[in-house]
Amino acid sequence: MQTRSPEGPDPAGPGGAESHTELRRWLEAVQALSTAVSAGHSLREVLDLVADTARALLGFDFCGVLIPDGSGRNLVIKGWSGLSAEYVARVNSDRPVRLHGDGVHHAPSSQAYQSGLPVAVRDIAREPQFTPWGGVAREQGYRSMLSVPLVAGGDVVGTLNSYHSAVHDFTDREVERLTLLANHAAIALTSARMVEELQQLNVSLRRQRDLLTKSERIHQRLLAVALRAGGLDGIVQALAELVSRPVLVEDARGAVLARTGSPSELPGSDVRAALPLEEDPSAPRAPGTGIVRAEGGYIAATVRLAGEVVARVWLPRGAAFSSLDERALEHASIVISLELFRLRTGTEAEHRLRGELLADILNGAAVASRPVTERARRLGHELSHPHVAVVGQLDVATESRRSYAYQRALSLVSELAAGYTPRPLVAMHQGAVVALWPLDSVHTRASAGPAGDTERMEVVASSIRRAMASVPDAEGATVALSGADRRTFLQAYRTARGALNVALRTGRSDTVVTLDDLGVAGLLLQLGDARQLVAFADRTLAAVRQHDLLRGTHLLRTLHVFLDSELNRTKAAQRLSVHPNTVSQRLRRIEMVAGLDLSAPATLVEVSAALTLLDVAEGSHPAG
Repeated sequence: MQTRSPEGPDPAGPGGAESHTELRRWLEAVQALSTAVSAGHSLREVLDLVADTARALLGFDFCGVLIPDGSGRNLVIKGWSGLSAEYVARVNSDRPVRLHGDGVHHAPSSQAYQSGLPVAVRDIAREPQFTPWGGVAREQGYRSMLSVPLVAGGDVVGTLNSYHSAVHDFTDREVERLTLLANHAAIALTSARMVEELQQLNVSLRRQRDLLTKSERIHQRLLAVALRAGGLDGIVQALAELVSRPVLVEDARGAVLARTGSPSELPGSDVRAALPLEEDPSAPRAPGTGIVRAEGGYIAATVRLAGEVVARVWLPRGAAFSSLDERALEHASIVISLELFRLRTGTEAEHRLRGELLADILNGAAVASRPVTERARRLGHELSHPHVAVVGQLDVATESRRSYAYQRALSLVSELAAGYTPRPLVAMHQGAVVALWPLDSVHTRASAGPAGDTERMEVVASSIRRAMASVPDAEGATVALSGADRRTFLQAYRTARGALNVALRTGRSDTVVTLDDLGVAGLLLQLGDARQLVAFADRTLAAVRQHDLLRGTHLLRTLHVFLDSELNRTKAAQRLSVHPNTVSQRLRRIEMVAGLDLSAPATLVEVSAALTLLDVAEGSHPAG
């Protein structure tokens, strides 16, 4: 069983060699998925279409879509193509895929779902962990399978499984193509679920015969606005007319997204901030709803997306807020959730495109070439201007929230960049938020002022750090800035990334780091070739580095901490979580291996310089 980690799936294949006919088939298939969701097809119909599409496009013998069951403990087949109904029924009832395994057997689908990475099985007959499903697999007639996760909004919502009837070695290209299709399928799945929720609410409305007339009006009005892409303004306007009062929609940070009616009739920021974002179970509310009766004569309803509160709808309570008005507000909250999901999906697509452009630039693409400049201009970027690199990293306490925190930070920094012209290029790269910022970029709502390039960029870096640090799950943010001298994009990025790494290694965090702040290390970061630094450092520490590499010891780390602890072995032991005697033993080993006398002041100066050079060299070339 093999876990695969594809990079940048591309339906056009390496070098764009895919034929126009093949590319058209892919585009038509993706359009068909979007059309099925927009047309209100059931979740089962959408999932069957996903399986049919994967099978037709990629030539698999069978395909299936697995999603968690109601208990959340198992994956069950909810859509399929080529599989028999008997096989699906037996797997779902007798051999469901347990998400956490049974202690011995871990299905490929479970592994893909838990890890978020594709899992391929060349021959299930030779895979011991596949034993529980071997019988039904033989009856169905497949020998190999590939399971890729369905990821939407950073969350895994299911898996797309494809099977061959013969033993098969899955190529990277097959994995990439199925992953690309899975990305679109995940969006279709999530959208279909939300549409299904909307449809289920409509069924509930129809059951209440005494509310039928106005419920139909609510349904038709709000759904029509959503389907004709009326946006948040259109939805808010329709709700205001239905409930005959002004309406305000704010996001989770309290920023107003849409508003209609007189501002004097709507709650101010102080009133809105006083109500906790997550509903208080003890707060007064309409029976059986998520509508809270807030202080000051206002009503608030939460808008959730994937279980997270993403917005709130506010309106004056008034004297006659009826059950029909409550129903309209509930219904509008679902439609607003659908609209915000649409906007989020569009934002994620933009982030992905900008990330691909940034990766190409930093991987050596010819920036002045027409394909690259045209891609950049379509995204609003002008690469002919000199740029400065800014690299930011979050301190997130909860590992499970790291992905969401970075996505939120990326959105906030992107929103900040959108206010400047020429627009900076902001994207995720190698686990950090990276911005290539034009030196002559000017905020559209403020004059550039008399400050020089360095001063202005330090102000920008501070704004980026504040935006990243404002993410709810972040405990801090560290931002590093390359120098304002004219350098290539790659040189600027390596300099900023190196400054960030050096700062974090030396305990400097939750701040803006400039090259001047790092002293000699900042000066060395501006060298073009870090190999010279390593060669110089190795004259002193090569034997220690080799010892650590071959024997898995931590001599270099111990030496670093010992010097940072002002040669105090007790402090160094505390920082390393070892006994002081262990520190002493390691220092003696260093002296023996490298032929050094750490009691000599000149040796300590030489060793300290070598460690600084290694920090700079490693920081200049972050791991990919």
